[in-house]
Amino acid sequence: MGVVNKMRNGRVIVAGSPIDNVGMDGAVRYAETMIEEGQQCTILAVNPEKVIAARETPELHACLNSAGLLIADGIGMILAARLHGLNFKERVPGSELMPRLCEMAAENGHSVFLYGAKEGVNKQAAEKLAQQYPGLVIAGRQDGYVAKEGMSALVDKINASGAKLLFVALGSPRQEYWITEHKSELSPLVIQGVGGTFDVISGSVKRAPKLWRAIHLEWLYRLLSQPQRFLRQTRLPAFVWLVLCDRMGLVKI
Repeated sequence: MGVVNKMRNGRVIVAGSPIDNVGMDGAVRYAETMIEEGQQCTILAVNPEKVIAARETPELHACLNSAGLLIADGIGMILAARLHGLNFKERVPGSELMPRLCEMAAENGHSVFLYGAKEGVNKQAAEKLAQQYPGLVIAGRQDGYVAKEGMSALVDKINASGAKLLFVALGSPRQEYWITEHKSELSPLVIQGVGGTFDVISGSVKRAPKLWRAIHLEWLYRLLSQPQRFLRQTRLPAFVWLVLCDRMGLVKI
């Protein structure tokens, strides 16, 4: 199939995983349109680490394949696409898209629900968002420590809140599995998997300085500041090798 294969509506295949050729403004417009039309959509992030994980785990690949919008949350995705001649718009970090969606929600009177992370982090994130975006209604929130037997009650709580947007911060691949399993039961129209974004918003974890982000080394900053991520980052060389081998015609994906 190749590392990059064009599909419908700007969706392409990068290293065997689907991804949408959409920029930040386009992602926000997509979510806004879905709410206006009363249609549910899921938004998931794709990065090199997740691409390799999806190749190893069919269940994760299926989750990505069924998402309404897949954003390029990693410079590796952009470079891989461009290496194969595709003019990919831009990187869309999930940690930046969520605040943009909250801004849109505040402007349009849409309420949001925050699910995931530790209780203190979840609470601080909700407070920070309400302060940053006047008029934003936090319809409800729940930490990420809900037992399996409590999921039905959680779904009821989310639906009863009336939230139009649901942000799920359970980490990958847990959040992808949870969203895929429960989306048909949920009433929010926009459901985004946001990983560790609550930690960033609350201030418990700092994003890389602007310079590191500008030169696309945020992944390295996170690795240096969080050494426990080392095992996860070992998938990066695998991704690079996969892309290069395919470009040289040594493998077929």
